[in-house]
Amino acid sequence: MNHCRVRAPTMADAKFYSLYRDMYVPKYFYTPKGLGYWEEFTFRTDDVIVATYPKSGTNWGLELVPLVLSGGDPSVVDTVPTWERTGGMGHEKAIGMNLDTWASPRVFATHYRYDAMPKSFHQVKPKVIYIMRNPKDVLISGFLYFNNVEYHASTGTLTEFLHKFLRGEVPFSSWFDHVKSWLNAEDKSHILYLTFEEMLQDLQQTVRTLAQFLDRPLEDEVVGQIADRCLFKNMKKNRCKQPASVDHSAFLRKGIAGDWKNHLSEEDSQLFDSVYKDKMKDVDFTFIWD
Repeated sequence: MNHCRVRAPTMADAKFYSLYRDMYVPKYFYTPKGLGYWEEFTFRTDDVIVATYPKSGTNWGLELVPLVLSGGDPSVVDTVPTWERTGGMGHEKAIGMNLDTWASPRVFATHYRYDAMPKSFHQVKPKVIYIMRNPKDVLISGFLYFNNVEYHASTGTLTEFLHKFLRGEVPFSSWFDHVKSWLNAEDKSHILYLTFEEMLQDLQQTVRTLAQFLDRPLEDEVVGQIADRCLFKNMKKNRCKQPASVDHSAFLRKGIAGDWKNHLSEEDSQLFDSVYKDKMKDVDFTFIWD
């Protein structure tokens, strides 16, 4: 029986978003049929899920993980589009991808909060790589991206979007609730927490950490090769060489930390800081702001 709960949004633009488990999800991808399919989906213990709040490094994670799992073999990421080798949780497209027939380990991507994950996830506990990013940079990246795709509502001005962001009236709702849900997961033993900023600072160490977490020991030479390939400048370059059907360069903007300083006014930045201080006062996690 399909118990999928999809409602019309009360605050976000109902033309573009539905409210599912208290998350605003884009109707373009997240149909009732697709959401229902994922509610009943059966995970395997060796599945790997890249979980993020939007604009936090999703595609970066989905480039790194297959390379680590394959021992550095780039053939799959070179020839198969990201969203054809990854099960996008909530997407109706997945219904026709025959995910049950995929060889293990399967790779999935999700923007769901921890508490919104399907029942099977909590029972089976597959491995999760949760990538977080400085929320001010998430804000700016989302503001610049959402205006350029047909399946998202217009953001309005940056200040208007900032207020929506702080109220959680944006795709996948509150950044604060999303991050806290995963940081406060009941069972953290199968979750690896990474930050976008740490990945920028030392990508080789990130690859080593991933390899250990995924039980894929790698020689130093392979670690270096994967890290070099996944430097942001090289990812954009590699995308440009691929056929149009494989190109995801639209998802790759600057790949830097601290770009918010080039966009937010002092007043808007201070407002963000005050809300952040209140919302995250009980969270034992420190983000790198620069």
